[in-house]
Amino acid sequence: MKKIIAVLFCLLITLCMCFSVSADVIPDERLQPRLVDGADILTDSEELKLLAKLNEKSETLQFDIVIATTYGLGGDYIRDVADDYYDYNGFGFGSNADGCVLLIDMEGRDWWISTCGYGITALTDAGIQYIGEQFESDLSNEYYYDALDTYIDLVVDFVNQAETGAPYDSGNLPKEGYNWFFGIVLSVGLGFLIALISVLVMKGKLKSVRRQPAAKDYLVPGSMNVTLSRDMFLYRNVTRRAKPKESSGSSTHSSSSGRSHGGGGGSF
Repeated sequence: MKKIIAVLFCLLITLCMCFSVSADVIPDERLQPRLVDGADILTDSEELKLLAKLNEKSETLQFDIVIATTYGLGGDYIRDVADDYYDYNGFGFGSNADGCVLLIDMEGRDWWISTCGYGITALTDAGIQYIGEQFESDLSNEYYYDALDTYIDLVVDFVNQAETGAPYDSGNLPKEGYNWFFGIVLSVGLGFLIALISVLVMKGKLKSVRRQPAAKDYLVPGSMNVTLSRDMFLYRNVTRRAKPKESSGSSTHSSSSGRSHGGGGGSF
């Protein structure tokens, strides 16, 4: 069954390349499910779970989250194939076709996320690279279900963040989780160890020193000859400059249908 799906998927990609560049050929309804595993990297149960999650999150957000895998692109550029797959299969909510698709080519071991409509705002260039970095290792290690599940969760997080008016971007990307308890214990422990070593070293150098009954016994005769001591504060110049906020936004291009798309990709 999966071999048949893979063949149909390849045929679909070929047909997409033959469509007119007119936006009029874009269907009004989806022609494919939100998950098509043409490269057969998932089990049947994994496909069902991921598809159910894609459908639930997409409908809740009113933002299409799509995944497609294939083995080979027929010599075409992965960006163009991803754009056309999204456009000519009728994905996207609303008049702007809000959503994104992750296309994975197992032959070239490349991935590409194509964004459209609100997806261009929610998934910036820096954001897409961040998302890719989170699932690339799982793809490389053949943990395909985990990689795709991570992709879905991150897209949901990015769309929700964009709704606040401050999309994730350069200088404003999600912070990695940090175990504060472990960090505090480690810091205290290292501090104590360093202090103990320092004290022991200093103690070892003071074996020849004996306690004296008066402070004058610690002075070298004739070494104190201070006639005048005075501190004078003159002035201080402080220059402050606001640190510019880094923002890359999303670069865009037109697909063969004439639609505007953002996107980015990488290899695994």
